[in-house]
Amino acid sequence: MRFTELPLKGAYLIEPQPHEDSRGFFARTFCAQEFSDQALVGRIVQCNTSWNAVAGTVRGLHYQEFPACEVKLVRCTSGSLWDVIVDIRPGSPTYLEHVAIELSAKNRISLYIPEMFAHGFQTLEDETEVFYQMSEYYAPELSVGLRYDDPKLGINWPRPVSAISERDLKHPLL
Repeated sequence: MRFTELPLKGAYLIEPQPHEDSRGFFARTFCAQEFSDQALVGRIVQCNTSWNAVAGTVRGLHYQEFPACEVKLVRCTSGSLWDVIVDIRPGSPTYLEHVAIELSAKNRISLYIPEMFAHGFQTLEDETEVFYQMSEYYAPELSVGLRYDDPKLGINWPRPVSAISERDLKHPLL
């Protein structure tokens, strides 16, 4: 795997290094030892899948509060999406700054999202599926979010929003 740190300290793009032959390829997408060697969290306790019917669907921006702060490793397994992370670490020099990355089944890139980063995405294709690995268990009472369209964040989503949950629309503005 190739680890590339993003402009928001602690966030990484992780590219698989495929071993190809006449059948196709094989590539590792997670290894606790390699993550540890990069000083990244390698403890995964939960995996989830998000399937999204239509392009333009927005999910997020979600995170969990202390003591259930979580690291996420996110990968697109079908279709494509525009993935956004926002640094919400108090005192961080990049507080409230965001980075957006296109993840797709074709590019096979994973996004490593540190604790205290809000995360969301918009699908770029119909029938997009996302695979998440998390370092902490889901704690509904500590699950919160930021508004996807908060002017203070200045996120320019690539498409009009075609679907979003009522819960995500009710997140407060900063």
